[in-house]
Amino acid sequence: MNYYFEQGPIRPPSEAMSLLLRVTRNCPWNKCAFCHTYRDSKFELRSTEEVKKDIQAMKDIADEVVGLSWKLGEGGQVTRNVLRQIYNSRDYNDYVYSVAAWLYFGGENVFLQDANSLILKTPDFVSILDFLREKFPGIKRITSYCRSHTAARKKIDELELLKKAGLSRIHIGMESGSDDVLSFIHKGVTAADHIKAGQNIRQAGIELSEYVMPGLGGEKWTHEHALETAGVMNAINPDFIRLRTLHVVPGTDLDEWMKKGEFKPLRDEDILREIKLFIENLDIQGTYLVSDHILNLLEELEGKFPDDKRRILSSIEKYFELSDEDRLIFRVGRRTGAFRKLDDLADRETYVRLKSVIEHYATQGGNIEEDIIKTMNNYI
Repeated sequence: MNYYFEQGPIRPPSEAMSLLLRVTRNCPWNKCAFCHTYRDSKFELRSTEEVKKDIQAMKDIADEVVGLSWKLGEGGQVTRNVLRQIYNSRDYNDYVYSVAAWLYFGGENVFLQDANSLILKTPDFVSILDFLREKFPGIKRITSYCRSHTAARKKIDELELLKKAGLSRIHIGMESGSDDVLSFIHKGVTAADHIKAGQNIRQAGIELSEYVMPGLGGEKWTHEHALETAGVMNAINPDFIRLRTLHVVPGTDLDEWMKKGEFKPLRDEDILREIKLFIENLDIQGTYLVSDHILNLLEELEGKFPDDKRRILSSIEKYFELSDEDRLIFRVGRRTGAFRKLDDLADRETYVRLKSVIEHYATQGGNIEEDIIKTMNNYI
């Protein structure tokens, strides 16, 4: 079956089980110094007709998959057997498998791509949402990326219309609440824009997930970055704060500035100290902090504020209480995917193996820090 629909390059980790629907192409700003995702790509608004055609293709695929389920005796349910049949058959392409996998995981969540979907005119956006829910009435959550620049300029009643049409959650890449850092990285917004955008979204009743990039201020602005970002978060009180530790990506402006000595990045442990300062200064209610990315050194920094604040900070303190050797072993384990949390250090077999790797570097004169960075390049 030669089905096709368009998809963009990225989505948040929390949308791993979501159906991806592309309503815009690329990023209208595309100047952030740390980002390479949409470099050399032109921003385009997709027409409502184009998007609805994709939605209809997804619906046709879903019907085909359910029909296959009945033929296989699965009663219309998308099971592992159904997925296996699709994956192993030449009659189906990747688009069919994508929709089938979505149905397998419940078929309830949709993520609207690309970087700033809310730049669409509100009536067009509402029309797309209405059509999507008409074709898939079982959808429970619809989410999207949005720039603060756009959300700050959206009227509250427009956002309320989108909420009524089914938009459940907005993801915003705040990165920093420091005007110095925002200006340096060419973010194109100010702390005041972030606050206005966040408050608009919250007032409209849409869930808000704000992304913070620890380390983005480098050595120069580490304290300002932590403190002023916490201040902006306190003014917004978002539903979620998600940590996305900076890793300088080769080929970006930030990479060039780093090579010239114009940007001095923080090391892992200094970034963790910055995160600690950020968390210590959060005064928020009901917000859930998440550390759900491989670039974050500590995945266990997760919980609801204010109740879990002390426990989250204690995880950072626990790390710094480790010996120098154990901290390095954990870092290597985390960056290679062998460890996820500090308690994984109790896995003696993996611990001994990683210790042996580190000792090999020491005897051979290798640069383990350089190789850790190379490994992290693979996670971008």
